[in-house]
Amino acid sequence: MPESPIPGAVLLCIDLQDIFLKSIPDADRLSSRCAFAIEAARLLGIPVAFTEQVPQKLGPTAPRFLKLAGKKPPQFAKNTFSALADDSIRETLAEKYKAEHIILCGLETSICIYQTALDAINSDLQVTLLTDCLAARRPDDAKTALDALIRLGAYALPSETIFYSIVGATGHPAFKDFTKLVKKYF
Repeated sequence: MPESPIPGAVLLCIDLQDIFLKSIPDADRLSSRCAFAIEAARLLGIPVAFTEQVPQKLGPTAPRFLKLAGKKPPQFAKNTFSALADDSIRETLAEKYKAEHIILCGLETSICIYQTALDAINSDLQVTLLTDCLAARRPDDAKTALDALIRLGAYALPSETIFYSIVGATGHPAFKDFTKLVKKYF
């Protein structure tokens, strides 16, 4: 894996568990977009980690996402809605990844994404919300939560926009592989 183009950046995939995916509208589209984000992050050297809401009762992260992330990506079990309200997750992101910038994808925008992003902002971390990689059971609630996070300083853009911004130019060493990835998913 190449060195991260954004030191301190981590793609944090929130609660991509089948039980939640089944409950949201257009789950196939969300799954495809999250898969793209995971593969793009991995290609570009951005660490990928997963949270799981009470996995002993609700099941683990859907295996297809873990496979895309490479060798044994971190999976953090949590019972809090905010990933950063869990001491173990917060400490691992700070100590192992030196996280300064959290890129978020997953579920549910108006609950776990909102609370995780809010805690990150309140901890002086930069937050990027991959808007096409987020979903909720009630889209109106998700829009309200996203609008509030933007007002608080989170960046909110589609995954393709963010990853093309990281690539920056056709001379980037991963440009050809990245464009193949874009064609695969879009």
